[in-house]
Amino acid sequence: MANINDTAIKNIGKVLNDPNRPMKERFRALFTLRNLGGEAAIQCISECFKDESVLLKHELAYCLGQMQDKRAIPILRSVLEDKDHDPIVRHEAGEALGAIGDPNLKELLEKYQNDPSIEVAETCQIALQRLEWVSTDQEENLSKSLYTSIDPAPPSKESDVDTLKATLMDESKPLFERYRAMFSLRNLGTTESINALGEGFKASSALFRHEVAFVFGQMQDERSVPFLTTTLEDTEEHEMVRHEAAEALGSIATDECTEVLKRYLKDPRRVVRESCEVALDMSEYENSPEFQYANTLLTVEG
Repeated sequence: MANINDTAIKNIGKVLNDPNRPMKERFRALFTLRNLGGEAAIQCISECFKDESVLLKHELAYCLGQMQDKRAIPILRSVLEDKDHDPIVRHEAGEALGAIGDPNLKELLEKYQNDPSIEVAETCQIALQRLEWVSTDQEENLSKSLYTSIDPAPPSKESDVDTLKATLMDESKPLFERYRAMFSLRNLGTTESINALGEGFKASSALFRHEVAFVFGQMQDERSVPFLTTTLEDTEEHEMVRHEAAEALGSIATDECTEVLKRYLKDPRRVVRESCEVALDMSEYENSPEFQYANTLLTVEG
């Protein structure tokens, strides 16, 4: 994707910012921009925070964090500070700032670590600890795993499943430490570690439960489907957890996952409905010969 000019990027941005386009097309445009990177891509993504979709704005923040470009800090800061944004969006902006890892963000994150929204507060607490970790532990890789994501916390050095599970479920421990156990269990990828992660859905923190679902989506392992299905089917569950479960099922992409997702395309909660729509598109991609999910560059040039 080298030498992509700004005109091509802006055309992809038009797809992202067009509310009349299907959500699945806008998601593909967003992830294309994330992969391209650069100032023009950041600008296109930033413009989309005026959209009505909480799901889309949440993903905008996620992608800006994964790009790890300090030029995204001003827009992420404004989203975190704007109480009119849904907590799901503000939380993701806080996590994205933690992913960028600029030590100058410490004061901002401290300001919101006691936010009235528990999801925002917990996210900023974890992000603060990540900043501290980045500044003090440069020798350890951020993730010695198969996954390319910038995680909210590095995996623990512990590898014993029982020990990791005990940490995962110990609500007296800081969330950052429990997240480290979570990412270690992800990296192990065994039946035992998957079952331990599934226990994480019993945690009291919705933020924590949503991260368990996200991790299962990364793993794309059929053994997690029963946990994710139960979570999506629980209409009393927080919508940020159900939406993440839906997207995880879309990435696993079995016939069973597809059938479950179709049942919730008309869910009363918009963020869940839209997640199922996007997840079904992801599922279709996983079962197709398509080389790349983020393929909007090809479609706008075609």
